[in-house]
Amino acid sequence: MKRNTLIRKWVLTFFLLLMAAMMVFPVVFTLSNSFMTENEISQNYPSDREIQQDNIAHKESFGHLKLFPEKFSFEQYKAFFDKKQSFIDKEQSNMKFYGNSVLMVFPIILGQLIVASLAAYVFGKLKFKGRDTLFLVYMVTMLMPFQVTLVPNYLIADKLGLLNSFGAIIFPGVFGAFGVFMLRQFVMTIPYSYIEAAKIDGASHFSIFMKIILPLIRPGLAALVVLLFADYWNMVEQPLIFLDDPSKFPLSLYLSQIIEETRGIGFAASILYMAPMLLIFGFTKKYLIKGIQLSGAKD
Repeated sequence: MKRNTLIRKWVLTFFLLLMAAMMVFPVVFTLSNSFMTENEISQNYPSDREIQQDNIAHKESFGHLKLFPEKFSFEQYKAFFDKKQSFIDKEQSNMKFYGNSVLMVFPIILGQLIVASLAAYVFGKLKFKGRDTLFLVYMVTMLMPFQVTLVPNYLIADKLGLLNSFGAIIFPGVFGAFGVFMLRQFVMTIPYSYIEAAKIDGASHFSIFMKIILPLIRPGLAALVVLLFADYWNMVEQPLIFLDDPSKFPLSLYLSQIIEETRGIGFAASILYMAPMLLIFGFTKKYLIKGIQLSGAKD
């Protein structure tokens, strides 16, 4: 019996290690190729034009997956920061699009943390007529497919004169329903006796929110930051629809063009693009796990 249990344990461990290796390999592959020279990149991965020429000449073209560079080089990273290598604006480097991503994502995260935490306190602890019905209606927007809300958001942004500006993306993101739902679950776990004791001492709703609610839902706020960052850092549809000026595109939308034009710089750009997400997840993973666990708490 123990032997069978041990065998199952080793089989499960091997399977999990295999799955982990499959998940990590693309990141390791991209990282190692980002340190190759442009000449080595062109030798291993033919361009689309070269593939088409080979097809016309009835030749077979294959890329050669290579994990370790022959010569360790920062050439691709230097080219990414070089203004001359910018594909849209020769006056500014590709970091402009990196900055565009930051200017869109961080206001959304900050705004939604403020709005969602306040709304979560209202829906979770304040008692008023129609509270649960209003919350249910609010949650319906979270159940709708993202594409359904694009048209109303576009029309509203057009009326407000926000099209082709970051505001057309930031404002809908700030008032997303997911953050309210998640933080409300945290607020519901806080004993109501804490709030009653604060009221007896003469505390206002603002004081209760700042001194009791916020400190106790800190793990939820950290988890929400990670989830929001992963969602909006990778956004493609919103900037593609709301922005007409290519110089305002975030790196998530511009990355495909970099890879299409220059594969070497594309590897470096991909690593720089993944770095913030990996760092944020590394520092907040325990809060993310705890946040997901507590978000399922019952009323």
